Amino acid sequence: MLLRKITVVATAVAALLVPAAAATAAPDRPASDRPAPAPAAAPAATGNPVIVVGGLIGVSIAYEPIAARLRADGHRVFVYQLPGLGLGDIRDSARAFAGFVDQVRSVTGAAQVDLVGHSEGGLVSRWYVKFLGGADAVGRYVSLGSPQQGTYVANILRVVGLGSCAGVVACQQMSIGSDFLADLNAGDDAPGALRWTTVRTWQDELVRPVGNATLADGATNVLIQAACPLRAVGHLGLVLDGTTYSVVRQALRGEAIRPNCLAL
Repeated sequence: MLLRKITVVATAVAALLVPAAAATAAPDRPASDRPAPAPAAAPAATGNPVIVVGGLIGVSIAYEPIAARLRADGHRVFVYQLPGLGLGDIRDSARAFAGFVDQVRSVTGAAQVDLVGHSEGGLVSRWYVKFLGGADAVGRYVSLGSPQQGTYVANILRVVGLGSCAGVVACQQMSIGSDFLADLNAGDDAPGALRWTTVRTWQDELVRPVGNATLADGATNVLIQAACPLRAVGHLGLVLDGTTYSVVRQALRGEAIRPNCLAL
């Protein structure tokens, strides 16, 4: 029974804050390697370019469903894979992400970008905005199942005897009560003039308690089941689910949030 519990928990943490994305930013990358806009499925680009920021141990294909929806709505879309698959210090990932944002702005000529961060990607994005000058470069921030206040899933490895997150730095930082989260959550949760939105689901098996995926200080916090009580969405499902995407679309458009419970 104990072995089974360890296996389940280890698998959960390996998936924690999942799939990331396509190009990892590096200041010295050749011009041909710099981010280029994904092919648009709509006749004209809408608003700021959108960067989908993935999570821990992720591959770009996992974010293609939400990227495709964004393209169909006319957005210029980029997908960002966390350096080192997001296993290292989240602050280092945020510094690398800052360079990626600069490249996207250069390629598109846009003054600002909008961010959609899944799981750990929401923390990387938020650190960038809060501490690395991103408040002026970002228009809208949307997080999907990001453990803004930490998650007990990251704490539980110590309980079953596997030490502090089996040595994974990012997991340690996402543990409730970590120094990283104390710094991130000190002061204003939602600084700057940008619009902050968080999305969470009751069925999130990796962010527990699910209320830890919210922000204070004027952020819009959306619980999918508050509007759609019969909608079942897991942690990974937040990047696949139609109702969740209806919230993302409205947030990026600056519209009132009214989740579409029947969206596919």
